[in-house]
Amino acid sequence: MEWVCCCCGRWRVSVELIRGRHRYRLVRRYPAEFGGGKDVLGEVGTVAELAELLRRRTPLDLADLREAA
Repeated sequence: MEWVCCCCGRWRVSVELIRGRHRYRLVRRYPAEFGGGKDVLGEVGTVAELAELLRRRTPLDLADLREAA
């Protein structure tokens, strides 16, 4: 499962089940014209920690994310 920001799609949060626990990984993707790639900004274990990570590392909050198609 993955969520992306509504504004530009550059910010993404993936959810993975690792050893029976959910992990939320925040990634910033770069457009192809700038070389592509991604930068992992952090990984947390709870939604509250994800909200704090978003607040510290991006201009977004949880309400700015939508499920990726």
